[in-house]
Amino acid sequence: MYFLFLLWSLSMHLPANCFLPFAAQHVRNPAMAPSPRAMRKMSFPSLFLVLLIGAAKAAADPTATDCPNNTNYTRGGVFQANLDALLSFLPAAAQAASGFAENATGTAPDEAYGLAQCRADVNASECRACLDASVLDAASKCPGQKSSMLIYDNCLLRYSNASFFGAADTSWVSGLCNPTNATQPEQFGTQLGSLMSNLTRTAAYSSPRKFAAGEADVTSFTKIYGMVQCTRDLSGDDCNRCLSVAVPDLPTVCGGIKEGVQIISRSCSIRYETQLFYGVQAAEAAMSPSAPAPAGGGNGTDHPGPAGLAGGNNSTVKIALAVSIPVAVVLLLLLTAALYLCKRRNKKPHKHVQISRADSVGGEDMRSSESLLYDLSTLRDATDNFSEENKLGEGGFGPVYKGTLQDGQVIAVKRLSKTSQQGHVEMKNEVVLVAKLQHKNLVRLLGCCIQEQEMLLVYEYLSNKSLDKILFDPVRRQELTWGHRFRIIQGIGRGLLYLHEDSRLTIIHRDLKASNILLDPDMNPKISDFGLAKLFSLDASVGNTSHIAGTYGYMAPEYALHGIFSAKSDVYSYGVLVLEIIVGRRNTFSQYPGATQEDLLTTVWRHWSRGSVSGLLDGCSADGLQPSEVLRCIHVGLLCVQEDAHLRPAMAAVVVMLNSRSVTLPVPTPPAYLVRSGSGALERSTTHDAEALAGAVREPSGNDASISDMEPR
Repeated sequence: MYFLFLLWSLSMHLPANCFLPFAAQHVRNPAMAPSPRAMRKMSFPSLFLVLLIGAAKAAADPTATDCPNNTNYTRGGVFQANLDALLSFLPAAAQAASGFAENATGTAPDEAYGLAQCRADVNASECRACLDASVLDAASKCPGQKSSMLIYDNCLLRYSNASFFGAADTSWVSGLCNPTNATQPEQFGTQLGSLMSNLTRTAAYSSPRKFAAGEADVTSFTKIYGMVQCTRDLSGDDCNRCLSVAVPDLPTVCGGIKEGVQIISRSCSIRYETQLFYGVQAAEAAMSPSAPAPAGGGNGTDHPGPAGLAGGNNSTVKIALAVSIPVAVVLLLLLTAALYLCKRRNKKPHKHVQISRADSVGGEDMRSSESLLYDLSTLRDATDNFSEENKLGEGGFGPVYKGTLQDGQVIAVKRLSKTSQQGHVEMKNEVVLVAKLQHKNLVRLLGCCIQEQEMLLVYEYLSNKSLDKILFDPVRRQELTWGHRFRIIQGIGRGLLYLHEDSRLTIIHRDLKASNILLDPDMNPKISDFGLAKLFSLDASVGNTSHIAGTYGYMAPEYALHGIFSAKSDVYSYGVLVLEIIVGRRNTFSQYPGATQEDLLTTVWRHWSRGSVSGLLDGCSADGLQPSEVLRCIHVGLLCVQEDAHLRPAMAAVVVMLNSRSVTLPVPTPPAYLVRSGSGALERSTTHDAEALAGAVREPSGNDASISDMEPR
């Protein structure tokens, strides 16, 4: 009975206004909510019953939910089985791995991709509890959806039928606003901007968990507490880009500078308050370069638990204890929940708003267009009026110049030739669409300029420039170890798969080649010029065209000879590129009679059919060479350059072939050999006996792990 008295006494000292909002805000009809006066007259059990209902409601509601509702899966089907297996794995995996896990289950087309992450200042037990609840909520919040995301204060859960790993996605954004206006808004805004910029840089480039939290003084009495976080699959640049999109919205998204705002996208979140809402010590530990996994209680909050009580030998006392202790435990747990909700009331912004940035075409495109447009004078100053000294190169769509903006950002400016048939409005609309494509293996389009008959595209600048500058240089190609080359082959494949199948637009590149692959400082590949087919009104689906846009040596035969193009045309170009990367030689054709050098495809096929490919690797550094990977890449390259487009694998299959040794590869047919005729046109070569070569191919091994030399089997 002492426990009951203790709980009753404690409840009498709790302020009534701590409980009222949580008891009333979840009632469907506000008019039916109990008044403060009525609440004060409630008996202790009745009050806890109301609090229990409010707590259950609050715990069940995520901060934000993204259910695109564009694809449904069949109940009881293969995808649901894969998804169930994935969701059962992620919470425990994240708990065991410092609050982050990603995985994929099944095989295409029913593969399920998932990511789970907890706030970096949350301890392991709270992380697991939050993710377990999110798995349960997924079935009711987004029933039957192949792609969903649920975000809570302490964790997030995202899954899809298409891979989203490593790609910053700000196309969907949700926000929470505290309705209270900030005092001294000018000074508040200045300090807020400085704080969030510092936290963004810390999370992107210094924190191993892509997380940062900190504070700034507005006055001697007012502080701003801020927190930013990216999903940990992002690179530092992508994390910085994602957060940088949200920071400018903080002062304006709620109609003025407020005391608290939270902006959430699929890949990052940003939040500030005038009250402390995170655990300081846990946050500092999470930002440390050698941060260990958070221990219990790491979020800096107290969670009282039930206490024990020794009993006597008297039977009456035993009976009393048997009745009172369970009741006391239940009431104490309810009181704990009430205290926790009371704390949350002071931490969370109050007003929920949706920021239209992805699914509404009108408002989003207007806003995106304005942020993507550059002044011509700005770009002229940045490139020294497009001087030859700043010229990086020239492609089929125009020259490219290096530029430096006034804030120090280095950019690449493509000056489009006057062959585009689009008007300014159409061009701007296409730029908005292409700029939404975000993948770590695609060059980022920053914006455009359409003034005074100029059409300029502004891209991120990559210091290592294009692949051909290194790959085909007899000296510099030694910088590309086999590890670099294999990573480049894989990265280009993933980027091309995103363009073909996983992006919101279906884009066929139509000019994939070494000079259109740019390399970042770590030699990671990024596909460039991937949107120019759309920008120049060239159809990006299966069709026939009289406008042949591409480069000889990379063009599929059906495209070069008949103008027929499809995603398999890009697959052919990719196959040529793979073989170029391995051999370190261009796929060139000689149009002069009596020329002795054969094209690259002929050379590779000849070595492959004779059972030895070691002679192809003269241009590749022996450092870290993996024979089985080399053989597999050559095999995949030959499958991609087959003459019959229907025999070429789709990019989804190519990515699987490159990453899985358990997949048995089919035997390739002879590649398409194209030479120039005397008139300059392309025609089918008759100088190779394709049937004889096909008969010389031996069946490849089904177990690549057994390959120990450089001979195809």
